[in-house]
Amino acid sequence: MTTDMDIALSAELDPIVDIAAGLGLDAQDIIPHGWTKAKVPIDVLDQASADAEDGRLILVTAMSPTPAGEGKTTTSIGLADGLNELARANPDIGKAVLALREPSMGPVFGMKGGAAGGGYAQVVPMEDINLHFTGDFAAIAAANNLAATMLDNHIHFGNDLDVDPRRIHIRRVVDLNDRALRGVVVGLGGINGGVPREDAFDIVVASEVMAVFCLATSLADLKERLGRIVLAHSRGRAPITVDDIGAAGAMTALLRNALAPNLVQTLEHSPAFIHGGPFANIAHGCNSLLATKAGLALGDWVVTEAGFGADLGAEKFLDIKCRTAGIWPSAVVVVATLRALKYHGGVDVKGVNSPDVSAVLEGMSNLELHCTNLREIYGLTPVVCFNRFPTDTDEEMAAAISHLDGIGVAAVESTHWADGGQGALALAEAVVEAASGGGASAGAGEGAHASRGGGTAGPAVEDGSLFVGGVAAGDAEAPPAGTASVSGAASRARYSYELDQPLEEKIRTIAQRIYQAKDVDLPTAVKRKLKQFTEEGYGDAPVCIAKTQYSLSTDASLRGAPTGHIIEVKDVRLAAGAGFVVVIAGDIMTMPGLPKEPSALKIDVTEDGNITGLF
Repeated sequence: MTTDMDIALSAELDPIVDIAAGLGLDAQDIIPHGWTKAKVPIDVLDQASADAEDGRLILVTAMSPTPAGEGKTTTSIGLADGLNELARANPDIGKAVLALREPSMGPVFGMKGGAAGGGYAQVVPMEDINLHFTGDFAAIAAANNLAATMLDNHIHFGNDLDVDPRRIHIRRVVDLNDRALRGVVVGLGGINGGVPREDAFDIVVASEVMAVFCLATSLADLKERLGRIVLAHSRGRAPITVDDIGAAGAMTALLRNALAPNLVQTLEHSPAFIHGGPFANIAHGCNSLLATKAGLALGDWVVTEAGFGADLGAEKFLDIKCRTAGIWPSAVVVVATLRALKYHGGVDVKGVNSPDVSAVLEGMSNLELHCTNLREIYGLTPVVCFNRFPTDTDEEMAAAISHLDGIGVAAVESTHWADGGQGALALAEAVVEAASGGGASAGAGEGAHASRGGGTAGPAVEDGSLFVGGVAAGDAEAPPAGTASVSGAASRARYSYELDQPLEEKIRTIAQRIYQAKDVDLPTAVKRKLKQFTEEGYGDAPVCIAKTQYSLSTDASLRGAPTGHIIEVKDVRLAAGAGFVVVIAGDIMTMPGLPKEPSALKIDVTEDGNITGLF
């Protein structure tokens, strides 16, 4: 059987200088990491933004997935290749650029696999992208662990800030799944070994430094955001930040080179920026803002994705990333599969590959709700992409597409996994039409769902800078978290809640508007924390809800589109540097474990240096 690795290794890659040239960049404008990947310095991107109008942004999200996932990354890659295939026949369409997250090595060695796509819709060199890449995650881990180390060092040498060892919030991180690190005891080395206490490790992608890295707009903005991270509280309950212990400058130095976006290519030589990768549960689950803005400055179309279903990924992308950055998509692709429809129609996961038209239609409630939210709340045009699998039948596919057509939602099937860009031509054409205003609009279409309330109009301030919302070198201070100037399409932005709503009300608004919940359950301890965050000046921050991806509720077993359920909030955490409050709803882990037979067992290296077993 031909594997993803076989396909990737047999591909003929263009030199990265040629990929850069296709974006209008000279050889001296990039920093090569070998001949197939490079970093693009921020000053180059700043100049590119000043010289060109922004391209159109296309968000790829999904219905609530099965445990196997529905192929958002593969679809994103296929769509970019499909758009560029259209452009070869009609140059007026313009060049498409990808902006995707970097894979974490935890899932690579665990069970989920990498994040470089699959089949004939991949970004390459996939083995480099999935393993270490350009060292960004190592730099993020080092910066995070430096802050933790300097805090402990401060306590050891007198503790002038009166840090309460019981109220230390920062955890050390590693980029591997290691369940033994979920709970540890540190400081057992005697009088010079630190203060003994219970502690824990997180995986790198769950760290606040990663979230900060992916929302920073410049080195100066990065340093300012790092400085705001609350590491601990004093015995008097005062917040103690990275700036308080003097670590922001050194952390920024560790991240200086990593902050420049990474440029690679697809199998069909479409340019791709792969940069950053915060957890889609504990953080906002998107690639770096700099990579997205790089694509907007250098391309005519930018295809990007947000983690998990639209209730998690798209909501955070729109309410957090877009609001912070002053950007807004021209259209949204909702990835669906017949197996996911059958899963939400009540079929056991082991039986989703068996034909069942009735289950396909029964599971439509989940997909419909995601599309309705995008149209009615955010005012965006969804295009449903059925990522076709070999077990899908023509009868099932026809029934699914016909059903969506009946409610005014454009839907196409796509075979990009097997056929690359050629297999995504219908999807590319549908996206071009939707982005041009030809698709179904909010509330449009016969049989469209009734609105559950309109969105909130975003600000409409023109600003052509690449680094919207950041602080440029020499500026006195950055704007408040969660605010940004808005350019181009962002003047059409509609959010699901207002920033000046109380934190508790923002949580309830998302639960009721996006998840169809009856209410939220906020324990007394959580309410106390929310009150504390507000008193400390963070009441205007967005909220980032962490919950299961498998259901619109906090109960993974509730499939379809449940109503009247209660969103159970277990905890809230402040991410002051990232600029949001994390809401832990249900059981969420920030340090995964390996399965009984991890993927690492299959990975090896041949005598001539080729990696095998990597998908």
